[in-house]
Amino acid sequence: MIAKDLRVSVRSVERWRRAWREGGLEALRSAGPANSPSVTDAQFAVLEAELGKGPSAHGFDDERWTLARVQTVIRRRLKLSLSVATVWRMLKRHGWSGRRLPAEHSNATSTPSNCGRRRCGRG
Repeated sequence: MIAKDLRVSVRSVERWRRAWREGGLEALRSAGPANSPSVTDAQFAVLEAELGKGPSAHGFDDERWTLARVQTVIRRRLKLSLSVATVWRMLKRHGWSGRRLPAEHSNATSTPSNCGRRRCGRG
């Protein structure tokens, strides 16, 4: 009945009840999102450096970055598993925009530091 009213699984209710019995109200306090690994500024700097090397340096056939390719670089280099949607949100948060992603640049000399940012083309 409780699970149905809250629109959660019976297991969740059982888990909450066990936590409450063992630790009281404090045990029910949220620990935050369960699966949102964060990328630190230092890690993002490493990622930008890796992206600056170009897709071919990471074994991709052409000089186009895609979100899936960026995801692969993050998994290989930073040892983090992020969804494509999370990769996109992270890039946007760091100033990248849809029209300015390296995937939109076919010029092999284009790098994220000089063409992927909002201030692209501004001296």
